[in-house]
Amino acid sequence: MSTAISPTAYNYKVVRQFAIMTVVWGILGMGLGVFIASQLVWPELNFGLPWTTFGRLRPLHTNLVIFAFGGCALFATSYYVVQRTCQTRLISDSLAAFHFWGWQAVIIGAIVTLPLGYTTTKEYAELEWPLAILLAVVWVVYGLVFFGTIVKRKTKHIYVGNWFYGAFIVVTAMLHIVNHMSLPVSLFKSYSAYSGATDAMIQWWYGHNAVGFFLTTGFLGMMYYFVPKQAERPIYSYRLSIVHFWALITLYIWAGPHHLHYTALPDWAQSLGMAMSIILLAPSWGGMINGMMTLSGAWHKLRTDPILRFLVVSLAFYGMSTFEGPMMAIKTVNSLSHYTDWTIGHVHAGALGWVAMISIGAIYHMIPKLFGRVQMHSIGLINTHFWLATIGTVLYIASMWVNGITQGLMWRAINDDGTLTYSFVEALQASHPGYIVRALGGAFFASGMLFMAYNVWRTVRASNPAEAEAAAQIAVVGAH
Repeated sequence: MSTAISPTAYNYKVVRQFAIMTVVWGILGMGLGVFIASQLVWPELNFGLPWTTFGRLRPLHTNLVIFAFGGCALFATSYYVVQRTCQTRLISDSLAAFHFWGWQAVIIGAIVTLPLGYTTTKEYAELEWPLAILLAVVWVVYGLVFFGTIVKRKTKHIYVGNWFYGAFIVVTAMLHIVNHMSLPVSLFKSYSAYSGATDAMIQWWYGHNAVGFFLTTGFLGMMYYFVPKQAERPIYSYRLSIVHFWALITLYIWAGPHHLHYTALPDWAQSLGMAMSIILLAPSWGGMINGMMTLSGAWHKLRTDPILRFLVVSLAFYGMSTFEGPMMAIKTVNSLSHYTDWTIGHVHAGALGWVAMISIGAIYHMIPKLFGRVQMHSIGLINTHFWLATIGTVLYIASMWVNGITQGLMWRAINDDGTLTYSFVEALQASHPGYIVRALGGAFFASGMLFMAYNVWRTVRASNPAEAEAAAQIAVVGAH
């Protein structure tokens, strides 16, 4: 019997690799985040060295948490989901392996080059041209594996989660390639192919849609699979999920100019970005409501299931941050919030509350199934992790809200004679307590990842991957 079903067994090896590296990069990326947050409290932690300054380490932090931690979570879950919903194995094991090792090589490249100061200076696109080309090649291979697997699916239907993953793959490739167009002048230095306001516009078309497609659309694909699975309920409205998908990908791509209010960008482009950002609230909340309503009849499970709690609280933060974003895109609000810590708080409401929490919940869901276990080693440790993550996120974003509004009000305060009431240094001194709370919140969140690592290690140590493979084979055969 085994010979008849082995060709349809799933490739769990690459999913296991990406899942484990999600935890590893999460600890490193978030740990570095706590360190640079501490540098803003105690500047001595810059150590007076060029490669340990905030300016060098901050882009490394963003690359590690977005592309290393977030990327590995997306790759693990998308490969897991596409195989199970299409009831077929990944189209190529060797290409999937190239994707895994190629992506780790890009991350190592970032760890080496960014502290040395090799950077394009573009937000979320700092990697210089050799690494940018490698990233593009690895990404194309990822697309080939994902879409090739969908083409050879055993099911007629393409599940909605795969639509979200597919859009994330296609649009991220487009954004990366267009924004990285540049003229190399040496092995680790290049200049953008665009200039002035055009360069800024293309950068924030990229930058905001790195948020919109990498950190939103991809993770919504995750939400549409793991929330119904963990809740053991069908998605609330399949029709709403389709409307949500098309509305989101139609609108999100236009929102980038709201990063460039009150700059040299033409006013009409700023206003267009603002209008599209406000309209974007509708599909964002449509997705959040769809996920939340999936728990109808299953809310009692939150008392005993911390994995489901991670997934549901992530949706709450998604709803909150996708309300806050359109509000901050309004020009009059932006005149107060722009360049302040409020923006940092908003980003982390999405990054910690939405992206990290749903990734953590999905990894906790997958690990036992990938390693032939009934459940994680310790439910209590998951519970501990949940509370550390939630408290850490709230401390982080609340401190940045207070700091941001304080900074905005102090910067615009004017005396009767038209001079500024406060110096920049006074605003900085007023921000100091908030930086302490922010570092504390980050430390809470990062420490939760250590509990996760221990829990995953104990689960894997007691694992039987062969049983997981056998269960996958049986599941595929049963589905036929």
